[in-house]
Amino acid sequence: MSSKIAGALAATLIAGTLAATTSAQAAPSIVNFRGDYAPGTIVVKTGERKLYLVVEPGVAVRYPVGVGKPGKQWAGVTKIDGKYRQPAWSPPADVKRDNPAIPDVIPGGSPANPMGVAAMTLAGGEYAIHGTNVPKSIGGYVSYGCVRMYNEDITDLFSRVSVGTQVVVTGR
Repeated sequence: MSSKIAGALAATLIAGTLAATTSAQAAPSIVNFRGDYAPGTIVVKTGERKLYLVVEPGVAVRYPVGVGKPGKQWAGVTKIDGKYRQPAWSPPADVKRDNPAIPDVIPGGSPANPMGVAAMTLAGGEYAIHGTNVPKSIGGYVSYGCVRMYNEDITDLFSRVSVGTQVVVTGR
């Protein structure tokens, strides 16, 4: 795995709870959506802790997500530059500094892997939209900047989008 991919996959972690697992249900819903976005665009509204996939003008699939904790949030426009099932995870320097006992690499499929069942890396940074090994974190300000989804939801979104999909992250 390249260092870019490892870095991109590394931008999330729940402090102190790498191996927690609980049953959770996916919760996407079809909703009315305001905004001037082309169908196929992913819009993450950090303040709402929701991700929207625009399916047609005025309509989106909405998913609950976990987002960056205070001081780790970002906003901007990017694109999906990679899609991975069962990704391995290497913590970036800031995660490793905050949690020095974390292994340098956690293999894909491991219950301790915070990436969950799939990840989509985002161009221009060390962030991804990915599953989770801690479902109860969804809906919170919990990551180092990544967008965290229920494993069922990332599986659904993964099947709906492709490399090159535009992603807009807002602070609202």
